[in-house]
Amino acid sequence: MISNCPHCQGTLKFNAAQLEKIEQALKALKPGKRLPLKCPHCKKPMQLDAAGEVEGAAAPKKGPEKAAAKAAETKSTAIKPPPPPPLDFLEEKQGGIMEDHVRDVPMALVLHSDDGIRHQLGAAMEALGYQVMTLTSAEEAIAQVGSVNFASIVFHAGFEGGPLAESIFHNFMRDMPMSRRRMIFYILMGPQFTTLYDIQALANSANLVVSDDDFKNFQLVLHKAIPYYEQLFGPLLEELSSYGKG
Repeated sequence: MISNCPHCQGTLKFNAAQLEKIEQALKALKPGKRLPLKCPHCKKPMQLDAAGEVEGAAAPKKGPEKAAAKAAETKSTAIKPPPPPPLDFLEEKQGGIMEDHVRDVPMALVLHSDDGIRHQLGAAMEALGYQVMTLTSAEEAIAQVGSVNFASIVFHAGFEGGPLAESIFHNFMRDMPMSRRRMIFYILMGPQFTTLYDIQALANSANLVVSDDDFKNFQLVLHKAIPYYEQLFGPLLEELSSYGKG
């Protein structure tokens, strides 16, 4: 599987759910067809073949060279995880509201126990073009998710008053079949999270994590996170959607 952009050599990072999406799409490719993706760094398109590679990409290392590289990588990652991303962009002035960057997104669900914060989060989602629904119970939320195709769900870790690991709704999302889950942009909020920290998102089966400290900047965080997700996986989701209709 390709790990670096063939244009700018930027590192392409995929979490477990994203890798599963790509692998399923590659398996569904017809002979001679390629899977379109965009580099999140240089924005240039690339075409993956059935093996997940791109013409012109660096050939994989072999033999002792490959083993040495793998050992060096293992040693490096065992020392400490990568640091959280910089949040300097939250201090910059943003001109205007970004519109129409999410394709075919009719509904978003916001679950937060604080009425005021829930209203602010909902307003931020509406500013991005979502139709927002807010609820106050996990049971009702589960029922709605079972009948409505939500494109995005915002869930606060303390919504049910207990630990996240014991949350009825969060465990419902974690156990959701991947065919449904991959179509939902799941956002977790809470004091234990570091905004935009992909490792925490992956560990908690989410697409994005946001700290309570940044809830007032929630719209700016979405400006940063959602376009990146769309640029990287928009073509893939379209391919999967087309495959499902075939």
